[in-house]
Amino acid sequence: MTVKAYGTSAADQPLAPLVIQRREPGPKDVQIEIAYCGICHSDLHQTRSEWDGTIYPCVPGHEIVGHVSAVGAAVSKFAIGDAVGVGCMVDSCQHCPSCAEGLEQYCETGNTLTYNSPTQDPPGHTLGGYSDRIVVDEKFVLRVTHSEEHLAAVAPLLCAGITTYSPLRHWNVGPGHKVGVVGIGGLGHMGVKFAHALGAHTVGFTTSESKRADILALGADEVILSRDAAEMAQHAGTFDFILDTVGTSHKLDDYTSLLKRDGTLCLVGAPEHPHPSPEVFPLIMGRKAIAGSTIGGIAETQEMLDFCAENQIVSDIELIPAEQINVAYERMLKSDVKYRFVIDNASLT
Repeated sequence: MTVKAYGTSAADQPLAPLVIQRREPGPKDVQIEIAYCGICHSDLHQTRSEWDGTIYPCVPGHEIVGHVSAVGAAVSKFAIGDAVGVGCMVDSCQHCPSCAEGLEQYCETGNTLTYNSPTQDPPGHTLGGYSDRIVVDEKFVLRVTHSEEHLAAVAPLLCAGITTYSPLRHWNVGPGHKVGVVGIGGLGHMGVKFAHALGAHTVGFTTSESKRADILALGADEVILSRDAAEMAQHAGTFDFILDTVGTSHKLDDYTSLLKRDGTLCLVGAPEHPHPSPEVFPLIMGRKAIAGSTIGGIAETQEMLDFCAENQIVSDIELIPAEQINVAYERMLKSDVKYRFVIDNASLT
């Protein structure tokens, strides 16, 4: 089928209207009319070939919400009209140890990403949610139970939400824990919301005093100015867990020094250039850890969406028409958004 989309044919070209092909639904497929798609910083990295392996034409987008418009004969979980979501994956091997444990995001033979992964569908690689329709195996479709008026703000939960929820759950963050969130942007603002909702004493780190009120409004109990050495020193050795969402290279020692014995600094931001090597001695003496995490598996992502619906959690967004995508990319580079751009896919032309 022919589908309208926005994408680019080269790293140095802006995104523009495209016409792409989608497969007709197979027996286990769900066809989705996309209502909204979030813009992730990784979309910018991919379209501009700042990460290796971009395949062109590139149609980004892996924070997808919409409604089911057709189902294959063997589909059992969804019906026409259902509100649904699609995140960063549309397939995996389904048989490696990670997949068997419901951890498809760590598929050991390589999962199929929502865009920029090899596929048998034309043009030979997956094309994402900056489009008006997508066809996905029902195993990788998620049910959305938020009210219709919140669907646009649900879209970023499919990446920014699960990327922050998954490590908080894995490290059992909850009441009695002091948790820090570094980088209050698209990822970080969700980290603050989740840590607060999970019952942790939540601390936001910022470089700007002007952001203090906004961070407190997101649910933080405290705000620390990370450029204030004296204020940082007051919190040395007091954190159980720090979630670092920053997508640029920075010094990790500033945050490992704040961890308690056995505390963890978890990195979920993906910088273009490596972080400076951390000092090893403080890690050894405190049995501290620097870890990493990515999105969750399908079961955990559904858990996250249900948790958000029950607790009335959505992303803070700015809704834009498709024609403003390139402007949004430039603003995103300047952190000029609170806190996630979402495309109104009805504007695709």
